[in-house]
Amino acid sequence: MGGSCSTKRDQVVDQDVLHRGHSGRYCKSGSSKWLGTSFCPVVDAQQGGRRPPSLMDLCLDKICQEIDKYSDFSMIPRDITQQIFNELVYSQHLTDEIDKYSDFSMIPRDITQQIFNELVYSQHLTDVSLKAFRDCALQDIYLGEFPGVDDSWMDVISSQGSSLLSADVSGSEITDSGLGSLKDCTNLQALSLNFCDNISDCGLKNISGLTNLTSLSFRRNSKITAVGMSSFASLVNLVKLDLERCPGIHGGLVHLKDLTKLESLSIKWCNCIKDSDMKPLSGLTNLKALQISCCKVTDDGIAYLRGLHKLVLLNLEGCPVTAACLNTLSDCFGILSLYTCLEAIGCNLSSDGYEKFSRMTSLKILNLGFSNIKDACLLHLKGLQNLESLNLDSCKITDEGLFHLSGLIHLKSLELSDTGVGSRGLEHLSGLTSLESINLSFTRVTDIGMRKLARISSLKSLNLDAGQITDTGLAALTGLTALTHLDLFGAHITDLGMSYLKSFKNLQSLEICGGGITDAGVKNIKELSSLTLLNLSQNRSLTDRSLELISGLAALVSLNLSNTKVTSAGLQHLKSLRSLRSLSLDSCKVTANDIRGLKSRHLPNLVSFRPE
Repeated sequence: MGGSCSTKRDQVVDQDVLHRGHSGRYCKSGSSKWLGTSFCPVVDAQQGGRRPPSLMDLCLDKICQEIDKYSDFSMIPRDITQQIFNELVYSQHLTDEIDKYSDFSMIPRDITQQIFNELVYSQHLTDVSLKAFRDCALQDIYLGEFPGVDDSWMDVISSQGSSLLSADVSGSEITDSGLGSLKDCTNLQALSLNFCDNISDCGLKNISGLTNLTSLSFRRNSKITAVGMSSFASLVNLVKLDLERCPGIHGGLVHLKDLTKLESLSIKWCNCIKDSDMKPLSGLTNLKALQISCCKVTDDGIAYLRGLHKLVLLNLEGCPVTAACLNTLSDCFGILSLYTCLEAIGCNLSSDGYEKFSRMTSLKILNLGFSNIKDACLLHLKGLQNLESLNLDSCKITDEGLFHLSGLIHLKSLELSDTGVGSRGLEHLSGLTSLESINLSFTRVTDIGMRKLARISSLKSLNLDAGQITDTGLAALTGLTALTHLDLFGAHITDLGMSYLKSFKNLQSLEICGGGITDAGVKNIKELSSLTLLNLSQNRSLTDRSLELISGLAALVSLNLSNTKVTSAGLQHLKSLRSLRSLSLDSCKVTANDIRGLKSRHLPNLVSFRPE
């Protein structure tokens, strides 16, 4: 589902998160001052009560109630016009009757932008209403994964001309021909065309003249080849280029050799990329981030990177490199004095190769998940005093190995999932006073280990996805009042254990799945008003009463009560959860039509639900 907002065009938009955009009413733009204006009675801080609406409030409210009687606001002061528009959007009067409007070109651009944003966010934008935005000089058009976008939409999009600065039509049916419509949008700075399967080398020719582009993304495109990439050579202002999962680009990176402003390049999951493709990158001296995971690059290919002294992020996940790779990097980067991030998940590193890490004293992020690292290898990490994040997921380490981590005082995140670590080893972590996140899922940690974790008062995120934790272990954690994320999937928690959750007033994410809790236990979380994600699936005794108990958790964005006794009758209790965007009720006595009815009448923001 799509969303739209006037974003900073030098920021990366994460396409994989659930919330793809932002409502216009939450945008930090020059037109968002209206957030402080409301037609509701205002609280008087001095008297502790509410002051009555002002005369201006009453006038604006009256205008909005009879909006269809007005044909022209051009003579009204702009700030008042802004307030009228804001209330129309907030009350959804505008979006509900949008197809009655034929032209927004005479409305100030910032207001028109907000109208467009709100239509996309609420999914009211249609082929008909889109035409009203022709020649409106919009600056940002975000339609990533919005349904129905094809070449017929491009005429209106391209009509924004030189005003258009950012466009995202990812996941659309746009073809090479439709892409050609953008040739007149000469000031375009950011363009995202991820998952656009109908765009080929011919389409790339159509954007070769957009020389002001600084960000370009073509994730997962099987039709782009090395020949088509010659069109990138003219995009001399590119700072960011994303070609993730483009399997036909081997030999095409040679066309990037003159893009000297390039700072970020992603060719992840392009298994066609080989050592020879690295050579053209050797002259891109401004490159700061290079993602080449799951490519066929070896030590020989990494050797071409020796001149990239500004590189701060290198992702070698799944590449067939050896210890010689680390030796080359440490020599070429002056002991990595400027190298702050190295990701090397699954690299084929031998034990002696880990000794090279001791020279990389500036490392902040080290990802060694799924590698063959053992306890003795961790000895070489002791000197990485700047390390903030360490991933040892599925490595062959035990309690003895954790001893070597006890001096990493700046460590904030530690991933130990699926390792041989047990409760005894956690003793070595008690001095890590900066630690905020630890993942201990599928380890040997028991309730005894919880008492040792309780000493780390800085913890905010704790993942205990395992079956050895009981009510006793949860009770030991009640002093960790800073916790915002708690995952107890598979833990043996009962209603008694649920009573300890009252201590975690700041929890935003809670997962207790497969335990033995009933409706009586759910009563203990109804006051956790900060919760945005709640997963109580697999607790088969929960009924509609649980839905009633959590009905006051207005901040909830994601709710999962699959495999419980919840029925369609209980859905009425979810009407107040207006922020809900994801709802999972698999294996419950609820049908997809029941949820669709709830969505259409009460949950306008719901974009993902099961059963569907």
